[in-house]
Amino acid sequence: MLLHRRKFIQWSSKATAAFILSFTKRSNDCFMPANKLYDVIIVGGSYAGLAAAMALGRALKKVLIIDNGNPCNKQTPHSHNFLTNDGKSPAEIAALARLQVSRYDTVSFFNETAATGTITSAGFEIATISGEKFSGKKLIFATGIKDVFPQIDGFSACWGISVLHCPYCHGYEVRNELTGILANGEAAFDFSKLIFNWTNKIVLFTNGTSSLTKDQSSKLIQRGIEISDIEIQRFEHSNGLLQKIIFKDGTEKAINVMYAPLPFEQHCKIPIALGCSLTNEGYIETDQFHETCIPGMYAIGDAISKMRTVANAVAQGSITGMNISKKLILDAF
Repeated sequence: MLLHRRKFIQWSSKATAAFILSFTKRSNDCFMPANKLYDVIIVGGSYAGLAAAMALGRALKKVLIIDNGNPCNKQTPHSHNFLTNDGKSPAEIAALARLQVSRYDTVSFFNETAATGTITSAGFEIATISGEKFSGKKLIFATGIKDVFPQIDGFSACWGISVLHCPYCHGYEVRNELTGILANGEAAFDFSKLIFNWTNKIVLFTNGTSSLTKDQSSKLIQRGIEISDIEIQRFEHSNGLLQKIIFKDGTEKAINVMYAPLPFEQHCKIPIALGCSLTNEGYIETDQFHETCIPGMYAIGDAISKMRTVANAVAQGSITGMNISKKLILDAF
């Protein structure tokens, strides 16, 4: 079964990531950076933040990455659609990225959580939850988004493992399997049509009264998609691998794969507190160079884009790092 292979990949990838990460520990990872003034402060040290730091480090800019080591995809066993890294775990990719970025002497790491931000005459100041303060001419937020989970027992344990968010990241591995979709209304209709590309064995769980239109329901049923409106009590699983759904009426449904398009909120509230604008969907609004409405403040990665992939995060980070370094270079000439 495909999910058994995924369990093996999860174990082996975590072991590899731990091995790589053991080589990334430098003094500036573990202790307070001696310098408190930087060209650029990056809040968030996952793929987008690390990619920006690499571009800036290679341009000889002093960079501080503030990160608490708690990415939203920490449970995900493998990542796909990223050339040269297809099938590796997110933790393995991040650990190798951190190792490579740490080789640039102008890049420092501080393992903490950013608590507040201030706009200053010289740029920006970031304070951490421990009260330490750092100043930077430019500021990048690569802090991602926080998924809002439904109140279903077992859901969070399965998230990223057998309850999935993206068919482009995981659909191939569970193709042709009996697959659930947890959604309702217009989102459920659109997502069902999308998932039908990978499997025609679909059960749509609306988790209560369906808000699909009669026409939408008819079209889904014509395609052989089952619609269940019974409220869900819990997900029964083994180490995050979904086994069956238990409903509030006492019935159950055996199923191993579920997609759940979820609502979200910004993981870090500092950009909003500083005056950044949000799109109608809740993403931080930026221009084509990923600069926010506040000059000198940038946002990259999942915080600004529904294209929630490692490859997209890395691309945005690299572009932003190069653009900021160019500005700094020309301003200093």
